[in-house]
Amino acid sequence: MAQAANPARTEQNEALVRLRNVRTSPQKLNLVAQMIRGQRVQKALLDLEFSQKRIAKAVYKALQSAIANAENNHSLDVDRLIVKTAVVGKGLVMKRMRPRAKGRGAGIQKPFSHLTIVVSERKE
Repeated sequence: MAQAANPARTEQNEALVRLRNVRTSPQKLNLVAQMIRGQRVQKALLDLEFSQKRIAKAVYKALQSAIANAENNHSLDVDRLIVKTAVVGKGLVMKRMRPRAKGRGAGIQKPFSHLTIVVSERKE
């Protein structure tokens, strides 16, 4: 007896992409994700392309992938797409030690984060 299929997590006019284990803190990634929320995808791509943030290049690639998913998998019109949501989540944290004076060690945390982008076709 097979397990029932999981229901779709997105609507018919939406496409999703997940960027997992990005080597930056969620706080820094959220600054970039905040720039593109609710924007048209062409404007969001331009904003990411000329952003000074290092992580903007990875978000740019993820957004391009979401656009390609919308076009190829869901047959959506690319010119009518908007960034519906851009959600940032906390990933794992690598813990490292830095040597300090008198034989002590100081902890260093190297956080990872996850990004989920949902693009949707506007209703016009």
